[in-house]
Amino acid sequence: MAAKTINITLKIWRQKNAKVKGALESYKLDNVSTDSSFLEMLDQLNEQLINEQKEPVAFDHDCREGICGSCSLYINGRAHGPDTGITTCQLHMRMFNDGDTIYVEPWRSSAFPIIKDLVVDRSAFDRIQQAGGFVSVNTSGRTMDANAIPVPKDDADKAFEAAACIGCGACVATCKNGSAMLFVGAKVSQYALLPQGKVEAKERVLNMVRQMDEEGFGNCTNTGACEIECPKGISLENIARMNREFLFASLTTEK
Repeated sequence: MAAKTINITLKIWRQKNAKVKGALESYKLDNVSTDSSFLEMLDQLNEQLINEQKEPVAFDHDCREGICGSCSLYINGRAHGPDTGITTCQLHMRMFNDGDTIYVEPWRSSAFPIIKDLVVDRSAFDRIQQAGGFVSVNTSGRTMDANAIPVPKDDADKAFEAAACIGCGACVATCKNGSAMLFVGAKVSQYALLPQGKVEAKERVLNMVRQMDEEGFGNCTNTGACEIECPKGISLENIARMNREFLFASLTTEK
């Protein structure tokens, strides 16, 4: 049976760079298969624009499997669009109806400056990660088998859940304060819960929180929108854990 097709109107944010004022531009797109993904629909739009000798829309993507998080888009007022537990590349056009007008915008955060159109610079997350989101291990010579260190099942499960964060930035885009605390909380938690991460625990949380503040992200006021829109369902518990780790490190670290 042939796939159903719909005709839609797209309102897409176009902006040459962070220094130039942007605006929404309208595009009509016909015969969009409801079996296609949202990114495949954008590919179809760009083919149409190229055929019309117009500049295609710039958008970011890589794996198209919900793993990398680079496809991040704000669609009809929601991070990653009108579905839950998915990234934009996993959103399909069957979620929309014939004749719909779809608004497509980039992440909105001063810490994520626009590169072009729907592409933003999320390297602030990389710098936070580089500030302490790792475990220093001397790998010269014979290393200990990871399974030689017992880890309680509950802690291991929570660490794995925190490590599921793909750093897409939906938490920042959704938060009214532009807070990155769900992301940082997840990255702190995945190590804080494991014995391998406890050696550098104080330095890690202090350095990562300091870098987060330097990047210009806002503070958390516990509205919970970040957890709802997170494609991996990262829990707010990770923010609470990060706050406890930060308070303990602040009180016990020599100035």
